[in-house]
Amino acid sequence: MARQEVKIPHERVAVLIGVNGSVKKRIEEKMRVQLFVDSQEGDVVIEGEDSLKVYECVNIIKAIGRGFNPAVAELLFNEDYMFDLINIQDYIGRSKKDMMRIKGRVIGRDGKARQMIEDATDTHIVVYGKTIGFIGEIENVAAARQAMEMLLEGSPHGNVYNWLDNKKRELIKRRFEEGKGF
Repeated sequence: MARQEVKIPHERVAVLIGVNGSVKKRIEEKMRVQLFVDSQEGDVVIEGEDSLKVYECVNIIKAIGRGFNPAVAELLFNEDYMFDLINIQDYIGRSKKDMMRIKGRVIGRDGKARQMIEDATDTHIVVYGKTIGFIGEIENVAAARQAMEMLLEGSPHGNVYNWLDNKKRELIKRRFEEGKGF
């Protein structure tokens, strides 16, 4: 029997469980695992016969814990999708003032910067606490992460948007050549 433990923020425990346990049940049924949730501490224990399913379940729970809606996190049931995380403190240190400034920079006015990156890369992005989370197809998440890192490192928004436009054209061209279409 495989077993993994994950800690999620206390305020995200109710989201993981869902109304009448619906989210927890759906994850357990789909992944064929058992989830044991300590609602006081935010500790989640995942047990199952298939260690790969247990490992995949860890990413789904981490995604919900990092602010993703369970419906978006459940995209990770599909093996073509991945979850990635950037720790903002790796770029700015521990200053709360810098944290607020950089979060404002990556989110943008009225969420415009985050939305532009999501739209250009066909990913889902959440800025929560000290992290930026990504869910999407592997190639798209890599592009979204690189765009976010460019913003974190101080690149002007316009340069990032131009880079994204070029990357999007490149991805579309590659898919078209592979016969996958848009």
